[in-house]
Amino acid sequence: MRKLAIGAALSGALALTGLAAPVASAATSPDLTFSDVVVNKGKAIVVGTTATVKVPVTYTWTRPADFTVDYKTNFAGVTIYRGTLKNMSNGVDPEAAPTCTTTATTDTTVTQACTETLVIDPEDSLYEAADATTWKAAGFYAHVDQDTDDSDGHISFDYGYDLWGPLGTAQIKRAAKLTTNATPEPAVQGKTLTVKGKLTRANWETVKYSGYKGQSVLLQFRARNSDTYTTVKTVKSGSGGALSTTVKASKDGYYRFKFAGTSTTGAKTSTGDYVEVDPPKYED
Repeated sequence: MRKLAIGAALSGALALTGLAAPVASAATSPDLTFSDVVVNKGKAIVVGTTATVKVPVTYTWTRPADFTVDYKTNFAGVTIYRGTLKNMSNGVDPEAAPTCTTTATTDTTVTQACTETLVIDPEDSLYEAADATTWKAAGFYAHVDQDTDDSDGHISFDYGYDLWGPLGTAQIKRAAKLTTNATPEPAVQGKTLTVKGKLTRANWETVKYSGYKGQSVLLQFRARNSDTYTTVKTVKSGSGGALSTTVKASKDGYYRFKFAGTSTTGAKTSTGDYVEVDPPKYED
């Protein structure tokens, strides 16, 4: 179910109607133009299972000079959605008015550069794995008129919702977690060192992290006095996202796993696990 978060008056009106999504007004649509829409500075939006993610959106819009938006009874901005304008599978709207600066005016129009914030709450905004995909951006205009009588015996709402799009794209990805544990510690130089870990990713349906199987993950090493990690080998994640491999212990340093990410899942690098390597013991 899609909701319009911006403006208590409008969201309240939609809630009273019980509609799953706003319906376009029968009235004449305002002459608005949205352009240069950029969501999250062009970067993927990576979302976990609990923390909200604030997504900046910038755009330019042009409106008639005699047309005003008060963000009390009417609203304008940019939304992101999955599906089509006619049949949205999901969508996220701004929760507050944008910040706009006038960049040009004519006798009939005003052009403004605007910045707004979309707040993605995974428990409220994302429902299934299919939400990890490319979303689209659209400009919107919404209004609501409320009419009540003094006796509180009647109330009516007249509302409308216009959309223009698609005007750009936004990639939403599932957040990943990655761990590394090297044993034994300390290790003996020249002996086998076992490095294990686990690759998981956000599951928005269960609100938990689940194993990510069959993914290529890099095992990397950084010597104690070095600032640079080098790749030792590539490991495939197994059942439940399990990672396990062996290397020969050579010198003190840090081991870590690094996952480059996929089209649906964000990249992740684990914290390095420090291993002290002792020289081999020789018996007399």
